[in-house]
Amino acid sequence: MTPEYVLKILGPEAFDEELYQDNETAGVVTGLAWTQVGGDILFVESSVSRGKGQLTLSGQLGDVMKESAVAALSYLKSNANTFHIDHRAFAQYDLHVHVPAGAVPKDGPSAGITMLTSLASIYTQRKVKAKLAMTGEITLRGKVLPVGGIKEKILAAKRSGIKEIVLSAKNRKDIEEIEKHYLKGLKFHYVTTVDDVLKIALLKDKVKNPLTFDFIEAKSA
Repeated sequence: MTPEYVLKILGPEAFDEELYQDNETAGVVTGLAWTQVGGDILFVESSVSRGKGQLTLSGQLGDVMKESAVAALSYLKSNANTFHIDHRAFAQYDLHVHVPAGAVPKDGPSAGITMLTSLASIYTQRKVKAKLAMTGEITLRGKVLPVGGIKEKILAAKRSGIKEIVLSAKNRKDIEEIEKHYLKGLKFHYVTTVDDVLKIALLKDKVKNPLTFDFIEAKSA
């Protein structure tokens, strides 16, 4: 029995396996997801364009996942000074958050820290650490909450070439229950706040050809 023989009997693969890409584009972050057929990685992509501060969410996201994006944006706005983001960026630029593939429904809170990192990257134009993935829910106070499906997500990360994983400190017990050989080659970062996440995930280096935010000064009356 060979892989070629299996392919001949069963036919072409029904699903394409996602692999880690690179960190050359601002706003693109790798997350981990649980699906009915096991764990998988997903990409959260953010982009900004001149506008009036409108938020667009796409990728067939469910209500809970949309709420995660809104919570991430609210947290970033309220802590903009901490991350050296000019407040005018939120009012004078539209934000678009997309999660491929658009034909696949997605929901749940576990992409919270992935979305927050994506937004922080796009507004600062800083690179995201290479071969890093994450999973965790966020709150408006900046807490990182535990999520489920950890074993399946870990296996998906290994298959996809991920080397480091960020997750809630309260998920540590889930990692300890997984057989050690499944964890070989992976480094885990246990966090309690989104500040912890960004210290790990965001590099000081900016992406090549970073976007320069140009602001329109308000006219005096």
